[in-house]
Amino acid sequence: MSERRVVVTGLGAITPLGNTVAATWAALQAGRSGVSRITQFDSTGLDCNIAAEIKGFEPTQLLPLKESRRMERFTQLAVAASFEAWNDAGFPKEASSPEEREDWGVVIGSGIGSLSIIEKHHSLYLEHGTKKFSPFMIPMLIINMASGWVSMLLGLKGPNMAAVTACATANHAIGEAFRMIERGDATVMVAGGTESCITPLGVGGFCALKALSRRNNEPEKASRPFDQERDGFVMGEGAGIAVLEEYEHAKKRGARIYAELAGYSATGDAYHMTAPHPEGDGAMRAMKLALKDAKLNPEDVDYINAHGTSTEMNDQIETLAIKRAFGDHSKKLQISSTKSMTGHLLGAAGGVEFVVCARSLKEGILHATINQTTPDPNCDLDYIPNTARKFQARAAMSNSFGFGGHNTCLALKKI
Repeated sequence: MSERRVVVTGLGAITPLGNTVAATWAALQAGRSGVSRITQFDSTGLDCNIAAEIKGFEPTQLLPLKESRRMERFTQLAVAASFEAWNDAGFPKEASSPEEREDWGVVIGSGIGSLSIIEKHHSLYLEHGTKKFSPFMIPMLIINMASGWVSMLLGLKGPNMAAVTACATANHAIGEAFRMIERGDATVMVAGGTESCITPLGVGGFCALKALSRRNNEPEKASRPFDQERDGFVMGEGAGIAVLEEYEHAKKRGARIYAELAGYSATGDAYHMTAPHPEGDGAMRAMKLALKDAKLNPEDVDYINAHGTSTEMNDQIETLAIKRAFGDHSKKLQISSTKSMTGHLLGAAGGVEFVVCARSLKEGILHATINQTTPDPNCDLDYIPNTARKFQARAAMSNSFGFGGHNTCLALKKI
């Protein structure tokens, strides 16, 4: 059986820049940072007191109070973004028949899931033992529950899975959903990532790794990928979800198509727990394999949404990997980091960045990498510094790399 084409027909996002795709997109084009002082807990005593938090999100605007209370925040965010993507794709909430959605499914992952419920129940344990534990503690904290809730709320009875690969999570989720449609196991898939772990454990743990920015007095300038003055990444929270659909099915129902998802790859560094391969080997191979899968030549690609975390090692090695994968064409590529404005959404990052790529291909605008004031001489490609560009890209790629040596790349084509 020949491989089926897969297209993107719905987009959903809730980010530190806005609680919808439209609000996030407008902030990205304006070059606005979503980073500020932490408000979700008292961060006094930590090296890092800043994060990219979601503002003004109220889950009961989407869900009955009883249901929302049985979801942790990362799940609530996934549901919000999935509802937006589903509506954007033009699907009704209810199926027209019991059989209609038997091969429609969900793959939504999270890098960490819930830390807040663990913190809460550990405190209860120290004070009361296990007597005060909620019977919903385990179902609320496990990562697959985001995908499970979306499946239940939308009546999607096909594949129902979660990916967990640190900061590569959402790309893996979208890529595996793509494969399911491509090989005929599904017709429609809701896919992406979600994360909310701006908590004492989350921030404290990354502080212990010396991974976070300490630019506490200038939050908006703290996330600065590829800039010489960067000093670490900024934690963020959010969800990015796409509706993927078999092309003929989408065309038959007259769906709006943002882009074609044409290629996906996944590689491993087999090198180190947290550090990327020093020669960018796994990242380079991921990009080359995604090109091959999408039947693209290097010169066909105009834009890369970089992993671009704002850490010295990641930014320099990703630059090297791009040069190795694209050769001379790397100097003609336009590259930007969404994380310069959203912070690093960990397991949700690739989902939001995939949404950005699809929207960029549709609208012909590439957002900037903000806070580019002192270029790192080892990061010498075109990172679209500080100002968005109008440019009609033919094809785009989105990189995500995670602790454990996970590398993923998604390739999209304008359609």
